[in-house]
Amino acid sequence: QVQLVESGGGLVQAGGSLRLDCAVSGTVYSINGMGWYRQAPGNQRELVAIVSPGGTTQYADAVKGRFIISRDGAVKLSLQMNSLKPEDTAVYYCNFRLKSKPFGLHSDYWGQGTQVTVSS
Repeated sequence: QVQLVESGGGLVQAGGSLRLDCAVSGTVYSINGMGWYRQAPGNQRELVAIVSPGGTTQYADAVKGRFIISRDGAVKLSLQMNSLKPEDTAVYYCNFRLKSKPFGLHSDYWGQGTQVTVSS
């Protein structure tokens, strides 16, 4: 059974940095997308950054120039967050769109979520 396990996050002052990591366990046959999302209290989950299997990245305007998404092999994903702002406070989720069986369609798998809190 495929699971996504996140690590990192925590409390940091404005202007500081944090790193989030996500690792996939279980058998994976194919991945066609991966990324990071976040959800602040009272808000919907929103895209932070995504990376394609070919390495193409895309960032939300709010984090461009401050956050960096990267892959470490096929089943590990990181998010380096620099120059953090109080408005970056949210629960962050990693996402992989993958196949856990050799047939069928790709499905979305989510990490458990990790809290990032930025104090002013």
